[in-house]
Amino acid sequence: MTENYDEIYSSFKEWLDNLLENNDMPADTKAFNFNLYDEGDEVFSVQLIASDRFAPDDEDWACCEIWSSKEDIFCISASDEEDKSGETFQNFVSDMVIDYIAKSDILSSVPVGIGFVDGDLNIIFIPEN
Repeated sequence: MTENYDEIYSSFKEWLDNLLENNDMPADTKAFNFNLYDEGDEVFSVQLIASDRFAPDDEDWACCEIWSSKEDIFCISASDEEDKSGETFQNFVSDMVIDYIAKSDILSSVPVGIGFVDGDLNIIFIPEN
C-alpha cells in the first residue's frame, strides 16, 4: 500500500469525490465515519457513513447513520505488503483521509472518524471552530 500510495490515493480521492459530489448529504449531518472491513484474502474495504450525532467520548455516535455509501465501497489489496495487519490498513486509510481533508473542504466542516466495524473508533479530524 505504501509503495503505491499516490496511485491508491488517486483512486480513493476519485471514489470519495464521486460519493460526496453526487449524493445529497443530509442537512443534519454532524459527522462522517469511515467504516473499515476485513474482507479476507488480504483485502480490506472502506465504506463512508454520515451520522446525525457526534460525541467524542461515545463511539456509538457512528452507529446513528443517516446516510451510507452502502455497497459502493473502496477496496484495497494488501497482498503485496509485508505488514498485512488491520492496524496498518487503518493507518493507511487515515493518512489518505487526512490528505483528502487538507486538499478539499467537503469533509472539513464536521468531525471525521475511522474504525473497523467490530473494533474501536478513532476520531481523526475535528474542525476548528
